[in-house]
Amino acid sequence: MNTEAPGAPAPDGDVPRTAAVSSAPGMTAGASKDAARLTLSVVIPVYNERATLPEILRLVMLALPGVAKQIIVVDDCSTDGTREWLTEYLPQTETPIGRIVTGGDGGLRFLGPPGGDEAGGGSVEIVPAETSVIVRLHDENRGKGRALRTGFEAVKCDVVVIQDADLEYDPADWAEMLDLIERDKADVVFGSRFYGRPHRVLYFHHYMANKLISFLFNLLFDQMLSDIEVCYKMFRRTVIEAIEFTCDDFGFEIEFSAKVAKSKRWRIYETGCAYYGRTYEEGKKINWRDGVKALWYVFKFRLF
Repeated sequence: MNTEAPGAPAPDGDVPRTAAVSSAPGMTAGASKDAARLTLSVVIPVYNERATLPEILRLVMLALPGVAKQIIVVDDCSTDGTREWLTEYLPQTETPIGRIVTGGDGGLRFLGPPGGDEAGGGSVEIVPAETSVIVRLHDENRGKGRALRTGFEAVKCDVVVIQDADLEYDPADWAEMLDLIERDKADVVFGSRFYGRPHRVLYFHHYMANKLISFLFNLLFDQMLSDIEVCYKMFRRTVIEAIEFTCDDFGFEIEFSAKVAKSKRWRIYETGCAYYGRTYEEGKKINWRDGVKALWYVFKFRLF
């Protein structure tokens, strides 16, 4: 990927919004009535999510009409056909996407701007903002944290959001998060599954573990976050330019929160997000061992 495209934001992010947008996928100055809006890089770590990945990509592409997006999919050496689907249907180099085709002769597919007959008779949805997709493939399973770090290396938009590939979270919830950043109220916005939005009722021990981890984190870091282990974190690109992350596993959730809080540099907000959780039978991956590790990470990143 060419991360030095004309008009791309300077490394410190201190550029006018209109200039920053020109670095978005396929965007040119004055190309849209939304040209003053911030652009969004969506980092999607994937491990064995063949059944849900196409649909989450569709939802991501249709979210936030008017906001140019760069979608970065990082496969962490999946073994369920996810990797094969990615290599067959999505490009390894950054490519613009303009249409989503359902049915016809190829199931759910993602095509370029309108033109030609590649739709094959399927139902076509037009992607409402300039969007590009790029895929990165790990040659061995390294963990969610490492997949995110690989994705961060390809980021070039003004704002970054983390999106899981399992349909537990809805990109429709990004609107409120991005609004806080665009109005210059926040630099980092966490989603929270405990703010009254719809959430599936599942495991009590998961709920209590999350509450314990969040309580200890807030006590040690003097914060008021209600959902430390949530997937949804949206932040200005300057955050990942300024922080070095080291966790390869789910410990990234604690590391990110800890290093942002310790820096005392960024304004942190929370918004509610819906949560359509899965059971272990449906593919949920985090387990009690990750909870124990999270408790260790809370103390580790407070002390070191």
